[in-house]
This record gives sequence, C-alpha cells and structure tokens, in this order.
Amino acid sequence: MRISRSTGYALLAVGHIARHKGKKPVLSQDISKKYNIPLEYLLKILQQLVRANVLHSKRGPRGGFSLTKPANKISVLQIIEAVDGPLASHFSLADQIHRSRFGTRTDKVFEKAIAQARVVFDSTKLSNLVAG
Repeated sequence: MRISRSTGYALLAVGHIARHKGKKPVLSQDISKKYNIPLEYLLKILQQLVRANVLHSKRGPRGGFSLTKPANKISVLQIIEAVDGPLASHFSLADQIHRSRFGTRTDKVFEKAIAQARVVFDSTKLSNLVAG
C-alpha cells in the first residue's frame, strides 16, 4: 500500500490545525511555510478536506481553517479517503487471468489486507497522533 504525497500533506495540515485548537483559525500560508508545501497544492488539499467535512474554512481577515469536530472524532481513514478516495484495490488479478483459482485467492488476500488496513486507519483518531 502506498500513501500519496497529497495524503501526507493532508495529515500534516490537519495535525497542525488540531494542535492549534481553540485558537483562531489557521492560515493556509502558515501551514505552507511551516511544512514547505506549495501553497496552491495545499489549498486544493484543504478544499478536499472541507468538502469531506473534516475542516471548516472561513474567509476574510479573521479567516482560515479549523476542525469541524473534535480531534477524537476524526479518523485517519477519513483524512485518507477525503484526499485519495476509498481505500480499495483497483486491480483484480482474477479478472486479469480469467477467474483462475490463483487469481481469485490472491484477490481475497488483497481484500483482507485492505479491510484490516481500513480498521487500523479508522480506529486511529487524529487525537492519538497529536497527543503529547
């Protein structure tokens, strides 16, 4: 499994915002500078997180980004899927080799691994990552 650069940036940004909870909204420029993320790229990622209801954005001089809910209610899976889409296999070995037993069994192993990864990512909350 591979976590995309976009998802990595999303995790950095959401973690940064979570650490500033209770303060004023966090500016995208501050996140961009702190983690050396190109601003335009970061803005696209932040908008994906807004559409997925992970972040709230506020325009204007007192604007910025904040979490939509407490960090213990946001899972790593939500962040990953907000940016990269559903965590799933995009390839079927069984289809590739005409439903052979090998292909079907291999696909079941992939499905089991993805299901286990989903459980781990879903049970890991943002608060677990930013604590301490």
